[in-house]
Amino acid sequence: MRIRQAWPDDASAVAGVYVRSWRAAFAGLVPQHYLDAMDPVREESDWKTRIAETRWPSSGVLAAEAEAGIIGFASFGPSQETPAIAEIGTLYAIPEVWGTGVGKQLMLAILATLGQADYAQATLWVLEDNERARHFYEAAGWRADGAAVEDTTGGASLNKLRYGRSLG
Repeated sequence: MRIRQAWPDDASAVAGVYVRSWRAAFAGLVPQHYLDAMDPVREESDWKTRIAETRWPSSGVLAAEAEAGIIGFASFGPSQETPAIAEIGTLYAIPEVWGTGVGKQLMLAILATLGQADYAQATLWVLEDNERARHFYEAAGWRADGAAVEDTTGGASLNKLRYGRSLG
């Protein structure tokens, strides 16, 4: 497996990973009708735009690529709240590779890239009830900083917690 910068041509594969990961990771947390309605073909154009608008190394998408193709990805950029702070927007892998170190390798690559972009701090948001993700982030040195927001996805009210960490 290798981690590399994603390119617009990767959008279809990234969208596929995104939908598969959401359906597995958020089952029981997000309404099933919302997960069932997710479509990689509809997601592809959004991912193509996001990848094309990269301002490397301050923002971008990293892809985890194996022999079979893209198996995970992560996106990052300046925080909308405080642009001097980086924010990890996504970190997903196909369910078949959960627990194999793909997520950890993506996280290490993001942290290295954010360091190259001279960010001193980073944040991310995670569903309060997503214990698997919270454990993953906490094991990687992230801590809840007390900020929380309510998000509505598929008609459900979901609490999200902000995690942060120093990049120094």
